[in-house]
Amino acid sequence: MKIKFTKMHGCGNDYIYVNAMQYTIADPAKAARLWSDRHRGIGSDGLVLLDRSSVPEADFSMRIFNADGSEAMMCGNASRCIGKYVYERGLTDKTTVCLLTLSGIKTLNLHVVDNIVESVTVDMLAPVLENERQFIPSQEPQQGVFVSMGNPHYVIFTDDVDAVTSIGPVLEQHPAFPERCNIELAQVLADGRIRTRVWERGSGVTMACGTGACATAVAAAITGRASRQSQIVMDGGVLTIRWDESDGHVYMTGPAAFAFDGEIEY
Repeated sequence: MKIKFTKMHGCGNDYIYVNAMQYTIADPAKAARLWSDRHRGIGSDGLVLLDRSSVPEADFSMRIFNADGSEAMMCGNASRCIGKYVYERGLTDKTTVCLLTLSGIKTLNLHVVDNIVESVTVDMLAPVLENERQFIPSQEPQQGVFVSMGNPHYVIFTDDVDAVTSIGPVLEQHPAFPERCNIELAQVLADGRIRTRVWERGSGVTMACGTGACATAVAAAITGRASRQSQIVMDGGVLTIRWDESDGHVYMTGPAAFAFDGEIEY
């Protein structure tokens, strides 16, 4: 049968979105691998399934499968895209949407102008720091910082963020991370913004990573490199991250965009 899909991206972090309330994807891991292929498929960083929520506290649910078919716990950029999708496609008229993910319920605040969602602020909840995961990789003289934003991240501050292409695949598979890990290389710029490049587990280098931006901002704050609000400059754009002192939650604000709609055989 033919499956209708929507291609969307947040700062260039692109996913294929399928409304699972209309279509049943029996093997989403296989579909993610085939459809994400940029030469033989649609091309993306992975597959996102939008569905009804199984709990009354949330409006919708989201499952994410990386380009290699592995399932992710959470994706900040994808959650913003879901907010834009459900509002502009008429699935809700709410401007505050609760989204069930494998890492908990995330609250999406939609910033709407003339019925267009121009940006979305996501409550990413509180970061989890695990000091025993902080080790010194042989590739870097500096110590990294482990931060979980519902999925694991290891942030290294360096003057060579482009080295993520060589360091990322090695550290993703490091024995310290039995579940594999997302790797960020970050540099604080002269204007206070933080340049960050990301190696996402299961996808490789991506244009942006919402949870990675949050992890970088938290790591910068706890190491004294930045305040509790940062602008994270990624390959595909800029995300604004605020680590709130009152509730300890991390709030991510950024854009979401439609690319195109299509159909594919399944």
